[in-house]
Formats: sequence, structure tokens, C-alpha cells
Amino acid sequence: MASLPYITAAEAGPCDWPRLVDALAEGHRGGAFEISDQFLHRRDDVMLSRAAWIDGQGVGVKSVTVFPGNVAQDRPSVQGAMIVFDDVTGAPRALIDSALITKWKTAADSVLGGRLLARPDARNLLIIGAGSVAASLIEAYPAVLPNIDKITLWNRTTAKAQSLADQYPHVEVAQDLQTALADADIVSTATMSNTPILAGAMLRAGTHVDLIGAFTATMREADDEVLRRGRIFVDSYETTLDHIGELMIPLAAGTIVRSDVQGDFRAMVAGTAGRQNADEITVFKNGGGAHLDLMTANLILTLCVI
Repeated sequence: MASLPYITAAEAGPCDWPRLVDALAEGHRGGAFEISDQFLHRRDDVMLSRAAWIDGQGVGVKSVTVFPGNVAQDRPSVQGAMIVFDDVTGAPRALIDSALITKWKTAADSVLGGRLLARPDARNLLIIGAGSVAASLIEAYPAVLPNIDKITLWNRTTAKAQSLADQYPHVEVAQDLQTALADADIVSTATMSNTPILAGAMLRAGTHVDLIGAFTATMREADDEVLRRGRIFVDSYETTLDHIGELMIPLAAGTIVRSDVQGDFRAMVAGTAGRQNADEITVFKNGGGAHLDLMTANLILTLCVI
């Protein structure tokens, strides 16, 4: 029996961001998907396994560990792999480095949200955070939304933001978050914060808010006022409302109700939900479900001719 191909970033090459965003949109025009998430915890460490089955596209399971303490030892905090199974035979097709899947999927998820919800004339992108996701956003947003001509980074540690910005000649670093927010058309949060870092009172009319970082039941990046002022959308109801603190906590507190969530990708791609005017604030929660991992993996396998 031939060994299972293991695909890393070197084999896949650079991401074609417009093609991936189109693939995610097209995937939400097809049949329904079945998904399941499992979280295991040891104090601050997390083991996350996400599985998806999309009829016609196959089956995928991605398992990753999140060890925040690794950062202090100069080791990656997130590590794992995804196995993809053939939809017809059930046979394993390939093993893909989870970092490659997550890098492509996470940014494309948010950029599809931005393409559907941000104002068409949005030019200024503010990224809060300076990790690997922020780097992907710097590449993905202008590739898909060509009107973006200014990208600003803000991070609690300014030196880390400057280190990332130095890799991209067109990226600036903000010293003050409130000042940066006053000029932003799109605000993308990509942090590991457990407590809100984005204050709704600072948002100007017409802003599109892209919330990425929170992925557990206790994590939040936006305060209650962001949700009160904005019209809320998600990539998937199944992976956000009852799983991630960003929405779970304010729902439990009565700050918002489930009907405040205006639609998911399926509705937005179909044109039945979305921005209604230039002045409203749109809030998109990127839940990054396993169905998006599988759609991303299938594009990777197509590019790699597997």
C-alpha cells in the first residue's frame, strides 16, 4: 500500500486567495454539511478536533493542540494535522499540515466575510494582533478587496507589530488604538485574548468588524457595545452561537438574543442577508468550522494534483 501523502506549505506553494475565497463561497451553494467539534482541556492547554462531511466533497478531520506556554520557549503554540478521506470510497487521500490549512482557511473565511459585508469603497484595514493570522490577513485582504490601499497594525506590544510590518513595505504601525479606529473601514481582530480588546464606543459608522481570535467558550475580543451597535453575522450558526464565548457569553447574559444574528455564509452568499446601508456597523464572527477546513483542503489537493 502506498504511503499517505503528507502536504506542507512547501508542496502547496503560495495561496491563490481569490480562488480560495471563491471556493468557500461556492461551497455554501451546495449541499448541507455535517460537522462535529471536540475540545479537551488541561489548564490553559487545549486539544481541538474538528470533523466535517460534505456530500460530494469528502470527509476531513483536523486535530490541533494549542499550548500557549510554548511561545515563551520559542515553539509554535498551535500544532497538528488534517486527514482527508475520499467521498466515494472512504479511503484516506492525504495528510495535510494543519498550519497550512488554518493559514489559508482562517484568512479566506474572514475575507469572504469582508467581501460580503464591508462597504464597497472600504480602503483602510486595521488589524489588531501581530501573529501568523495577521500576516495572512495582510496578504489576503488586498488580494480579494483591491480597493484596500492602507493597512495598519496595532498590537499591545508595539515592537511585535513593527517586526511584522517591516516585512511588508505598505503596512504601518499604530501607536494608539483609538486613533487607528477613527480611520478604519475594516477592523480585523486576530488575538488570543480572553477579555474584550475592541470597544464598540470607538467604532465609527460604516465600519466592518471581523472577529477572528476567540475560539473557546471563554474567549472574547469584542465588548458588549460592539454587538449592540452592529448587525451581527457568522460564517456558520453551528460553530459559533453555542461554542464560542464571543457570542455565547452575551447571549447567556441577555445582551443579545439569537435573532440578532442576521445570517450566515449560506444566506449571505445567496443574497438573502447582508449590509443594508453604508452607515451601519457590520460584525462578522469567524468561527472557522471544519467544513471550511475541508473546502480548503480540497483546493490544496487540487493545486497539488493529488
